[in-house]
Amino acid sequence: METTELLRKYNIAAPRYTSYPTVPYWDSESFEGPAWKSRLLSAYRENREEGISLYLHLPFCESLCTYCGCNTRITKNHGVELPYIEALLREWEVYVGLLGERPKIKEIHLGGGTPTFFSAANLKQLLEGIAGASQFEATVACSFEGHPDNTTLEHLQTLYRLGFKRVSFGIQDFDPKVQFMINRYQTPAQVQHITTLARDLGYQSINYDLIYGLPGQRMEGLVETINEVIGLKPDRIAFYSYAHVPWIKAGQRHFTEADLPQGDEKFALYQKGREMLMAAGYEEIGMDHFALRTDSLYVAYQENKLHRNFMGYTDQHTQILLGLGVSSISDCGTAFAQNAKTVEEYKQHILEGDLAVQKGHLLTGEDLRIRQHILNLMCQSSTCFDGEVPVEVMERLQPMIADRLVAIRNREVKILPLGRSFLRNVCMAFDDRLWQKQPQTQLFSAAI
Repeated sequence: METTELLRKYNIAAPRYTSYPTVPYWDSESFEGPAWKSRLLSAYRENREEGISLYLHLPFCESLCTYCGCNTRITKNHGVELPYIEALLREWEVYVGLLGERPKIKEIHLGGGTPTFFSAANLKQLLEGIAGASQFEATVACSFEGHPDNTTLEHLQTLYRLGFKRVSFGIQDFDPKVQFMINRYQTPAQVQHITTLARDLGYQSINYDLIYGLPGQRMEGLVETINEVIGLKPDRIAFYSYAHVPWIKAGQRHFTEADLPQGDEKFALYQKGREMLMAAGYEEIGMDHFALRTDSLYVAYQENKLHRNFMGYTDQHTQILLGLGVSSISDCGTAFAQNAKTVEEYKQHILEGDLAVQKGHLLTGEDLRIRQHILNLMCQSSTCFDGEVPVEVMERLQPMIADRLVAIRNREVKILPLGRSFLRNVCMAFDDRLWQKQPQTQLFSAAI
């Protein structure tokens, strides 16, 4: 079957599978805060020596990027920084009290929003409060997201001294027309400058985010953007599909579907970008990610140590991920918990001396089995059953087997090279909760 025909067949709404069950299928009605605390504490006692991953959500931005699907708060008032930091530290102390000690941190990531909205001094105060009396150990994987337009030398120096060696810059596209439509501006010169500063300081891994399918995006502009990026040679590149969900993110109503590359045109952007990155020496990692062979993400992939959680792909594996801040999601392996989604609600919960958890899901035994299969597919491109492949999964995979996207041999489901572009579709075949309750409205963005 021609690739364009495959696109028409499989370009359907599909989850990104940073978790299973996916958030819309959480059983939040039966979820209770005490059960989350109990499962978290049990998981910590079993995995104490392993350490935890920590995600800090810093939601503030000075302007709205209209493509963005993240939980953000737009303001130019930097007086919001310290009160929010105080709430984050109070939330952290609640978790420290629950666990009975300050846990060993194996991985920490600052996401947003725009973490570099915060001053370097305030980020230092936040991170020293998290670390306590000691700084982060040299083995801790510390990373942050930065906007090329407002990340300063002081940001880079301060965070580097605190142990941060990885940074991710949101590029998206250098085409001025696209930047105008998505209200996000940075020039190749700005990106080169901040990348050079980071490298000179000793940052070991620099990632660029690129998006295909943006409003006003055309092949010529995308090719020029990727050529600029290849010239700067970041260690990692996230090249992913624009998720058009205006029913969730009102900012995306600033343009319409008529402004977006559709169907074959959008898929051609993806194919061209992927082809250019791989020709430039980047290896494809899981879904939407590319890395040089010298980068730790590639090494983890080669050694079957790649992991995926609510932060995306990582070369660190921990059973426990704690998310601090508004809308952050935590995961203890057998349960998920998400904080309140507005800054006001979040801060109110924290001021009352408790966690800000608003919804969650307690995983069943079947959830755990399916979750592991999906994680295997996302990280290793294959998964193996102890017994026969379940009949319902086999039936759902049949069209993909016929289209040479996957193969099944000796109870192993393996994604073939062509199938890597349709990874979300393959994972859907395992998603029992989605098949048991088909959505009546569109919940997810398109697969490609």
